[in-house]
Amino acid sequence: MGHGVDKPLVGQIDRWIVAHRDDLIGRVRDLVAFPTISPPGRNTGDAQRYLADWLRSLGCAVEQFEVYPGDPDVVGRLPGDAGGGGRSLLFNGHIDVAEVATEGWRDEPFAVTERDGRLYGRGVCDMKGGLAAALFALQATLACGDSPRGDVIIESVIGEESGEWGTVACVERGYRADLAIVPEPTGLRPCGQGGVITGWVTIQSSQTLHDAVRARTIHAGGGLVGANAIEKMTRLIAALNDLERDWAVTKAYPGFAPGATTINPAVIEGGRHPAFMADRCALWITVHFYPDETWEGVVAEIEEHLRRAAAADRWLRDNPPTFRWGGRSMIEERGEIFPAVPLGAGAPGLDLLGAAHAAVRGAPPERAMWPSVSDAGWLARAGIPTIIYGPGELAEAHTTNESIAVTDLVDAARVYAGLIGAWCGLAGQP
Repeated sequence: MGHGVDKPLVGQIDRWIVAHRDDLIGRVRDLVAFPTISPPGRNTGDAQRYLADWLRSLGCAVEQFEVYPGDPDVVGRLPGDAGGGGRSLLFNGHIDVAEVATEGWRDEPFAVTERDGRLYGRGVCDMKGGLAAALFALQATLACGDSPRGDVIIESVIGEESGEWGTVACVERGYRADLAIVPEPTGLRPCGQGGVITGWVTIQSSQTLHDAVRARTIHAGGGLVGANAIEKMTRLIAALNDLERDWAVTKAYPGFAPGATTINPAVIEGGRHPAFMADRCALWITVHFYPDETWEGVVAEIEEHLRRAAAADRWLRDNPPTFRWGGRSMIEERGEIFPAVPLGAGAPGLDLLGAAHAAVRGAPPERAMWPSVSDAGWLARAGIPTIIYGPGELAEAHTTNESIAVTDLVDAARVYAGLIGAWCGLAGQP
């Protein structure tokens, strides 16, 4: 059930956002001016201080803590009205942006340009626009003289673009809510997501052989049992290809195209010098899985499959592959994990979000599965009902001349404000 909300008040908040659209654009302009590129990261301090000041100006209790030197998370909590009775709502967005090459940009990437109803600049879509819209929705609610009954928590986290656990750091500090919204660019569609994990598959020979003895390992009568680890890795890559095709036939999930569970051999490293037979080879893979799967289960499937493939090869039986999965940072550990987010028809908050969207856009939104991944999975894994919903289109993220429609940005703030009222309730309203 949603809390009753006085419609004239909701209309007042909505009108305030529309009337102050230029202020919202100004906030996005300010945020984009901070070049918070990741990698390399370690550069978000100034942007996070800006957001911390904005949150304090709204009356939020603010915590700022370093995840890595130069990369702090910022969390603002606006306590629910003293009368209580409201449910808590959490907005989670990342302050870092994707790498940018200035070639091909029509305008300066870190100075927002408004043209033909769109904003251009690195991060306007992914996802400083959505993060600003969430704060602006709370600002509008307070500016119209009311406050939420339940707590509103806004997290600005670091490192999402590099698989870093900025959101996990918030979870580990105990931040929880009854519902979470992640304002990634979903085209204002409520979305769940599949998951991703990266892993290293490594073959290490028990002996190192000179290149000159290769003939003895491959020809009849050579009498030397040895192998090239790079060549042996091709057998495991072929086995991964077989497993990927098997998954495409045997696995499915509503909202995903067939075969979305992929295993990408992304990077291969091996050998030491042309005068040696390669005694080591490491393969870096990226694995996509469905919302009804866990990374632990998927990893177990891959390891079992590759061990069976290795058992069929005499040399690999004696030199089996080893595995290293995931990591807290692509920068620090060359590994990442993004858990999945299921989103069924009866998901908590989905109906109220849909109603808030319909009030702004005139029709209910289309529920979907986001083809990318985000930090939303960490919130869902922590037991928080989570919906990915934000302005902008995924096709604009990470692109040259990244842009977002101003109407989508403003409408996102209007929907978020409506959801704050409907989910948390507003003080003094029935």
